Amino acid sequence: MKVGFDYGSANCAVGVMIADEVSLIELMAGSPYLSSTLYAWDKDLIALAVYQGLPSCEQRDYAGARSAELSRARRVLIDLDLRAEDTLIFFGQDAIDQYLECPEEGFYVRSPKSFLGASGLRADQIALFEDIVTLMMRNILQRIYTQTGTDSATDIKAVIGRPVNFQGRGGDESNQQAQAILTTAALRAGFCDVAFLFEPLAAGMDFEAKLTAERTVLVVDIGGGTTDCSVVKMGPERRQIIDREHDFLAHTGQRVGGNDVDIALAMHSFTPLLGRGSFLASGKPLPNNVFWNAVAVNDVSAQRDFMSLSCRKMIEDLKKEALEPSSLELLLKVQKYQLGYQLVRSAEQVKIGLSERDCQPVGLDYLAADVTKDVTRDDFCAATLDTLDKIQQLMMEAIVKANCQPEVIYVTGGTARSPMIFERISHCFPHSDIVVGDHFGSVTAGLTRYAQQAF
Repeated sequence: MKVGFDYGSANCAVGVMIADEVSLIELMAGSPYLSSTLYAWDKDLIALAVYQGLPSCEQRDYAGARSAELSRARRVLIDLDLRAEDTLIFFGQDAIDQYLECPEEGFYVRSPKSFLGASGLRADQIALFEDIVTLMMRNILQRIYTQTGTDSATDIKAVIGRPVNFQGRGGDESNQQAQAILTTAALRAGFCDVAFLFEPLAAGMDFEAKLTAERTVLVVDIGGGTTDCSVVKMGPERRQIIDREHDFLAHTGQRVGGNDVDIALAMHSFTPLLGRGSFLASGKPLPNNVFWNAVAVNDVSAQRDFMSLSCRKMIEDLKKEALEPSSLELLLKVQKYQLGYQLVRSAEQVKIGLSERDCQPVGLDYLAADVTKDVTRDDFCAATLDTLDKIQQLMMEAIVKANCQPEVIYVTGGTARSPMIFERISHCFPHSDIVVGDHFGSVTAGLTRYAQQAF
């Protein structure tokens, strides 16, 4: 079986070809999209779960590489009165529900794809991300078998989408690191072969399937973790060509997307409730970086710093000198109970709400009873100005590199649903046709079509 696998920063999706048409597999009840989240009762149980799912011929080598984690996992089972056969790891909405029930316990990760290209990762951190992605992909693979009625012994080959750049601009080393993690995880999870395709190109291939004449297209894919732009020659006569290198005129990409929008909105609208912008008795403002670290859930070092004991002590010391100590009490609560993810999740809900209305109220009762905040579209624009500027710059850079003007702007990716983002794109290209694709399904559809040619 050949599938297209969008291992996205926000959601995962898988497509298969049925009677020359792309069909997305149902990955959760009533939906083809599974949230890219994982929750474990303890971090070290992740290695144990990977080990248990490996074929016996691979377990010995894995146990040698993860001996410390497996030893700690066995102690965790005893300490938590758990059994190895219990459900220890949760995915998608189940993971979110477990985290929201007890945010201060367990290990929760959202959008692990955003971390894979991070520079400076230690060997043990890379190993952890390999294990996290392995479990998520194994979970997806089992859902493929179940939903397609396929025997688990059937070989499944996957074309996996990848951003132009996983981290920053350029960054071949980061890209190689991230793709190596994805490859190791996919094969360890049970896929028999994998290939990769740039996500904007995949989205473009889905659009190309509907074209009746040749066009020069700027594909703008604004996803959860990255924004990718490609200028591509497309047309009905090009669809069956496997090597499309000469049709792809330019690529740009950066790790800026929906997660950054959510974080920026949380920083702008919610952290003032925690004390940002207030002052100490000395007249000095509270340091801004502690509030940024609180919500920067896609930054490994920021989260490590915020969750440290030294950070807690610093906040406690600041509280003694603050003119508004009650706000710092809320910041301490965010630090103690790991509520940063909930703040960013609330910002994401606000972003979705503002797609349909000018003002979106949101309840933040996990901070304190009856805490609410009204967020407007003006707040959104102010919070995300820098992010939108980066997206605009990526589009313009792609056009400059291609040395030609696109006839069509094809926009896809979940974050592109925001009317404020669409308005920015429209402003940049007032004389071009702008086509909005399936915000979530375009990449998966293109990956699925390409998989039939790649294998």
